[in-house]
Amino acid sequence: MPGASFAIRVLFACCLLVATANHLRADFQHGFFWDYGYGNGAYWASRVFWGALTILDPLAALLLFINPRTGIALTAAIIIADVAHNTFYVAVNQQWLEPFYLSQVAFLLAVLLLSPVAWYRTDRGHL
Repeated sequence: MPGASFAIRVLFACCLLVATANHLRADFQHGFFWDYGYGNGAYWASRVFWGALTILDPLAALLLFINPRTGIALTAAIIIADVAHNTFYVAVNQQWLEPFYLSQVAFLLAVLLLSPVAWYRTDRGHL
């Protein structure tokens, strides 16, 4: 499967850049520490986490091509943390079928399933 690692990393980068665009839109519209509609129910640490994704998502996308293994690891760490974090708010607000959450879970599954292929192919010299 020549180019499999590259194709997977392109997919991951595209998803991360869509997330970056969403965070940038929210930042410009509501500020860097926006509560994402949860109001006083959003903890300060959550607001910092969501704001930090504006920086971490494009960093991971860039690293997927500059240093692929670091980019894959950071991408996995970001989406695992994001889904774990957001699941708390989704559960409290019964938002299980909201598109934002379903898309995050879908990306998490893609990362969990495809990262080993990208990692292995990168290790074998296939960029």
